[in-house]
Amino acid sequence: MTTAGRALLVTAAALTTVSSLVLTAPAARAAPSPTATPPAGMSTVGGARLGVAGTQVDLGGGAPVLPKGLTARSWVVADAESGEVLAAHNAHWRLAPASTMKMLFADTLLPQFPKSAEHEVQPSDLEGIGAGSSMVGIKENETYTVHDLWLGVFLRSGNDAVHVLSAMNGGVRNTVAEMNEHAEELQALDTHVVTPDGYDAPGQVSSAYDLTLIARSGLQKKDFREYCSTVSAKFPGATKKNKKGKKVREEFEIQNTNRLLSGDTDVDVYQGIAGVKNGNTTNAGATFTGVAERNGKVLLVTVMNPAKQEHNEVYKETARLFDWGFKAAGKARPVGELVPPRSAAQSSPRPGATASGATGQAGGGSADATGTAGTRPVAGASDGGSGAGTALAIAGGVLVLLAGAAFLVNRRWPLPDLVRRRSRP
Repeated sequence: MTTAGRALLVTAAALTTVSSLVLTAPAARAAPSPTATPPAGMSTVGGARLGVAGTQVDLGGGAPVLPKGLTARSWVVADAESGEVLAAHNAHWRLAPASTMKMLFADTLLPQFPKSAEHEVQPSDLEGIGAGSSMVGIKENETYTVHDLWLGVFLRSGNDAVHVLSAMNGGVRNTVAEMNEHAEELQALDTHVVTPDGYDAPGQVSSAYDLTLIARSGLQKKDFREYCSTVSAKFPGATKKNKKGKKVREEFEIQNTNRLLSGDTDVDVYQGIAGVKNGNTTNAGATFTGVAERNGKVLLVTVMNPAKQEHNEVYKETARLFDWGFKAAGKARPVGELVPPRSAAQSSPRPGATASGATGQAGGGSADATGTAGTRPVAGASDGGSGAGTALAIAGGVLVLLAGAAFLVNRRWPLPDLVRRRSRP
C-alpha cells in the first residue's frame, strides 16, 4: 500500500514521543476466557495509562462523571480528529474482535479494486466460510460489482462477501497476511488476524484501542465512509427467466445491522451517528466501534463484550459513552492518544500541504465514491418505514490538512469533512 496519498503531517518531536510509547506486541494468543481478568501489564502504545488495567479518566473542571453501570470488558472514547483518548477501560486488553475485524479488512482492501469492477463468483470463492456465519446471500456463478460486495460486507456483515473479495485479492491466506502487515503499519500491535471476516479462530485478537485506531484510518477513505453510513440498499439476487423467457436479475433489500444507525425496538438511531461496524460471535460476545458528530466534535467509541446480557446492550453502552464524551470534550483531560501510522511518523512535515487527489490513502482509497442506484446511505436517506430517519450528507472527499505549524502544536490527524448531521424530526 502506498503512503503518498495519506498526506499526513508529523514532526520530529511527535516522532520522538510516539516512538517512546510503542512497544512490540507479544506473540498472538487465544482470546481470554469470559472469566479472565486483564493482564497487569499491557501495551502502552498511545500512553502509559492506556496499559494499566481498569478505568482511566482524568476529569477536569466541569467534566461529568462517567456513566454508571458500564459492563463492557474493554472500551475507549476518543476524539477522532485530535486523536486524544478522553477515557478508557482496559484499552489494550487483547480480546476476540468478531466482525469489527472487517474494518481492518476494508481498510486494507478498499484501494485494491475499482467499485465498478465485476466478478463472477466461483464455487471455490465461497470455500472455508465458518459454520453459522452471517451471510448476505451471494450465489455461485452470478456476477457482482465490487460496490455490491462492499455493501454486503458493511451492511450485512457478510462473510460470503469477504471471502469473494479475498479470492479476488489472491486468496484468504494472502489477504490475512496483508491485513496483519497493515495492522502493524497502523501501530495496531494488539491485533493478530487469522480469518479476514472476524470469525472466531484461535489466536485471533484485537483490542478496543486497536479497533478505534483502525476505524480512524478507515474513515480517511471516502468509500469507507459511504459504506459504513449506508442504512439500506438493494442487493443483487439470482438470475431467473421471467414469463416471457427473458433472463432477469432479482434483487432484495439489505439493512445495516448497526443498530445505532438503523434503530431497533429498544434502541433509537443515535443523533449524529455515521457508522462504523458491529460484530457478535460466541467467543467475542458483542463488539462495536462507532463514530458520531455533534456541534463540530467527532468522537469514536469502541465497546467490547458487555457482561450484561440485555438485548442490544453493546449499543446502549456505546450511546451512553458517546453522550458522556460529547459533554466531557474540552473538559476531561486526555489519558492517551491514538498514534499515527508508522509511515506518517517517519515522514517529514510539509507546511501548507493539501491532499487534493488523496481521497483516501490512510489508508488510501478510490476517489470514486459515487453511489449506485438503489443504495440509501445515511446521507439523505428517507425513513422508508424502517425508523432510520434522515440525516445530512457525508460531504466532501478531500482530506484537508492542517498547516505544519498547527500540527507541531496539536499533533492532529484531521479527518476529512466527515459527518454533518441534523437532529431527527
